[in-house]
Amino acid sequence: MRKLQMVDLKSQYDKIKDTVNASIQEVLDNTTYVNGPEVHKFQKNLEEYLDVKHVIPCANGTDALQIAMMGLGLQPGDEIITADFTFAATVEVIALLGLTPVLVDVDPNTYNISVEAVRNAITPKTKAIVPVHLFGQVAEMEDIMALAEEHNLYVIEDNAQAIGANYKYADGSKKKAGAIGHVASTSFFPSKNLGAYGDGGAIFTNDDDLAYKLRGIVNHGMYERYHHDVVGVNSRLDSVQAAVLNAKLPLLNDYNKARREAADKYNKAFAGHADLIIPFVQGDDDSHVFHQYTLRVLNADRDALLKHLQEKGIPCAIYYPIPLHKQKAYADERYNEDDFIITNQLVKEVISLPMHTELDDEQIDYITSTVLEFLSV
Repeated sequence: MRKLQMVDLKSQYDKIKDTVNASIQEVLDNTTYVNGPEVHKFQKNLEEYLDVKHVIPCANGTDALQIAMMGLGLQPGDEIITADFTFAATVEVIALLGLTPVLVDVDPNTYNISVEAVRNAITPKTKAIVPVHLFGQVAEMEDIMALAEEHNLYVIEDNAQAIGANYKYADGSKKKAGAIGHVASTSFFPSKNLGAYGDGGAIFTNDDDLAYKLRGIVNHGMYERYHHDVVGVNSRLDSVQAAVLNAKLPLLNDYNKARREAADKYNKAFAGHADLIIPFVQGDDDSHVFHQYTLRVLNADRDALLKHLQEKGIPCAIYYPIPLHKQKAYADERYNEDDFIITNQLVKEVISLPMHTELDDEQIDYITSTVLEFLSV
């Protein structure tokens, strides 16, 4: 059996190395390492894939989220509602901009932000909602957008984990995650479903005026060299990473399909087990692209299972072990533990198993049998 990896980037690279190497060599030959032709090509290709008017590439996913908020003109003290159960980058950029993070609980099935919790958290100071499409599943965007329209709020999609996922509306139509809100951000960190070979990110919007502002912000606030019209940052996707992403983008649907197939095999092995809750998929299969495969462990010692798997050579992780509202950096006396019942439960129960495009049956059988073996003791 091949060595197990949480994300097997080497095996993935081996299958596409000729295309990737040729793309990188082209950048080396033309020496346009920043904002070169590969970046513009990737921008256009991703716009077409997402069916969105504007893609603004940048240096990483955290920058993408920060720049999106900068472009909306949010002011210090404005309240931004987001999920308590997610990676810290989502709330980090809110705090960095002097905005006020308002953390709310998540849905017990999807682990995405609870629409009802958002509704209850809205105040006159609320200016935006940041739904995170956690673990690869699209949040309940139709209800979120309706709520935002009702209260005149922006919706900023954190799409770092769900690129390529589809959201199905009540009328049966579909849109890609990241193409629904007023603006969205994503990450191309190597382990993502569409990953570069270093850092990278992008912002998406259908708003022409906002896109224009964002293009200035990513480049020191310049639209004309040495003319700084807005306060900006230095956040650009380099040409080498764009070359890698151009090579991988045509394969994204296949990559996501392979992840769904691996998740289905996990699900069949674990289905009906009294001590496990397998991932819930809301909507059609393509609404979840399984950036992570995350189980909930009931009536058993989750941390002991983690140790057992690691001892058996199976990489695994806890995403996430501490709620954001309990993190020292984001603690706030306004928070009431009764408002985070689901999140506080999830952090005790979740465990993520290896999930990537190269998982084979032998590996999945070994992982699932090892999990079940532990639970049978």
